[in-house]
Amino acid sequence: MKKLLLTGTVLVGTLLTACGGGYYSARIGPPPPPRYGIVGRAPGPGYVWADGFWDLRGSRWVWTGGRWMRPPRGRSVWVPREWHNDGGHWRSRGGYWRM
Repeated sequence: MKKLLLTGTVLVGTLLTACGGGYYSARIGPPPPPRYGIVGRAPGPGYVWADGFWDLRGSRWVWTGGRWMRPPRGRSVWVPREWHNDGGHWRSRGGYWRM
């Protein structure tokens, strides 16, 4: 019975976490301007470049460099991470593939 209860609790917690939609919110100044650099050549056919982005870790902004990725499906389009101000909170929606 304890195993079943524990499994159910973990399952419900996992499902509720997935409902978050990839949003993150914080009361801190806006992210710095994006960094630009040389992208280089794709490692192979079908790769898509995902730009780098500012990520909030604790109470400071940290740059995460861009990378080459392969789409999960042939016509998928990469939608980059976005930050927007929502009443004093900076909210982010992580990058995702639009099918």
